[in-house]
Amino acid sequence: MPEQPISVVIIDDHPLVRAGIRFELEKYPTQIQIVGEAADVDNAISLVQQLTPQVALLDVHMPGGTGGGGAEVAARCKNSPTRFLALSVSDAAEDVVAVIRAGARGYVTKTISTPELIQAIERVGAGDAAFSPRLAGFVLDAFGSTQTNVTDEELDLLSTREQEVMRLIARGYTYKEAAAELFISIKTIETHVSAVLRKLQLSNRNELTHWASQRNLI
Repeated sequence: MPEQPISVVIIDDHPLVRAGIRFELEKYPTQIQIVGEAADVDNAISLVQQLTPQVALLDVHMPGGTGGGGAEVAARCKNSPTRFLALSVSDAAEDVVAVIRAGARGYVTKTISTPELIQAIERVGAGDAAFSPRLAGFVLDAFGSTQTNVTDEELDLLSTREQEVMRLIARGYTYKEAAAELFISIKTIETHVSAVLRKLQLSNRNELTHWASQRNLI
């Protein structure tokens, strides 16, 4: 039998945003089924408890409740089988950390493409985590407890500048953003990235992110 689409509720206090998300997701009826919407904390909690969707798309800043926004919804629904994926315009570290501490399984920004959003929904629905690349570092900073082994032989292969570049690229910075952060040229960033990948025997930035994450370097 074919797999059933993932049941999803949309929680956002802006009607046009909800309509836009619904419009985009309903283009993929074999993968996603929208079963409800809510515009504030109290109605969101009632909706999740009543429908128990597989995934709730959750805005971070919303009215109602005791003022906790999306984090309050996730926290008060911790006993629900629903998994929460934050979808917000905010990429502030405090927002990301707050909603993840409350129980959300992922956090993506509203600049995400529809295919990427569907992939994130599927990951969260399957019990995995999903983050926009630059946001994963906030979570690792907040929840990582293992200290980096400064005698890591692979890490020691990299110069100080290469380590700086590696951390930014692993966090999801573009070459342009990394260049601006370090006050060097994009061409220099490209040269450092090539050197890092060669020294670590990695093929691409996804492998680099995984390598850095394992060592709590981002």
